[in-house]
Amino acid sequence: MTPDTKPAAGSADYEASLASGPQTVAAFDDHGNSLGHRIQHTLHQTPSLVPLIVLVLSIILFGVLLGSKFFSPFALTLILQQVQIVGIVAAAQSLVILTAGIDLSVGAIMVLSSVVMGQFTFRYGLPVEISIVCGLLCGTLCGYINGFLVAHVKLPPFIVTLGMWQIVLATNFLYSANETIRSQEISASAPLLQFFGNKVNVGGAIFTHGVIFMVVLVLVLAYALRQTAWGRHVYAIGDDPEAAQLSGVQVKKVQISVYMLSGLICAFAGWAMIGRIGSVSPTTGQLANIESITAVVIGGISLFGGRGSVLGTLFGALIVGVFTLGLRLLGADAQWTYLLIGLLIIAAVAVDQWIRKVSV
Repeated sequence: MTPDTKPAAGSADYEASLASGPQTVAAFDDHGNSLGHRIQHTLHQTPSLVPLIVLVLSIILFGVLLGSKFFSPFALTLILQQVQIVGIVAAAQSLVILTAGIDLSVGAIMVLSSVVMGQFTFRYGLPVEISIVCGLLCGTLCGYINGFLVAHVKLPPFIVTLGMWQIVLATNFLYSANETIRSQEISASAPLLQFFGNKVNVGGAIFTHGVIFMVVLVLVLAYALRQTAWGRHVYAIGDDPEAAQLSGVQVKKVQISVYMLSGLICAFAGWAMIGRIGSVSPTTGQLANIESITAVVIGGISLFGGRGSVLGTLFGALIVGVFTLGLRLLGADAQWTYLLIGLLIIAAVAVDQWIRKVSV
């Protein structure tokens, strides 16, 4: 056989083998059309759906058990009033957890900011507007310190914020001398400090300015996280900071901005807390860090970062409020509230783990 005939023979053998071989392409079993997978995928795409379903079911449950006693405009808006502080702080916590961090100092920052607003007004005689600005700057500064230590010094967020919690808490008590500024003094000399406690009556439903602020804040953050480059960068950092860095995201700047914004929101929560309780007290709100994490977890935000919605956090806070008020109206022991909330936390984490498998 000559060299010229070898390619022709090889081509003929190839054509013959191709003609006699199987004509179907490789196929793989498709499990993506199962009901469980579709539910899993839907929940992965809409993380706030689970807490919304739980919230609606809990409202229906207590509505059936209590009737008009629970299903009244006053009772339902009372839930909003009760969760307004936790809801605002939880919104701040959500931003940090979305970056795969955690902030244990949110409650202490909130209280210190409120103390600064009160002390600057009554101890130093500053105009109340300037005192409020100073309180907001105080919260932002605390957030910046947290962010700098996490982003530049590369310390774990848990350790940084745990230390900051102790530092801010001690500063709060030392600076305020553990003194409470009474509601009567504030009402007479600086009513602006109680601004978020002012009420608006709409057909029997009573909304405070703090409730309105909480709802507006959540909506603004939800828009910013979903529709702006900054928000997409927050999710990217929480999902994989190294990949985000390689794709051009300025990870350190975004992390610092998240912690600063968290501190600022906590300062607003401190202002709202003055309106809620009427006075400036250095001993209130100490459990806000735990309560905010509870709302975030029940609200469907993953503690691993990169997945979740701040709307879910609001639903999580409302779930706690519904169970608290519902069980109280039923005359149940307060410990049942903690028991059920604990079960909800564990269930929320279990659901989160199940949903995360959709991307595996």
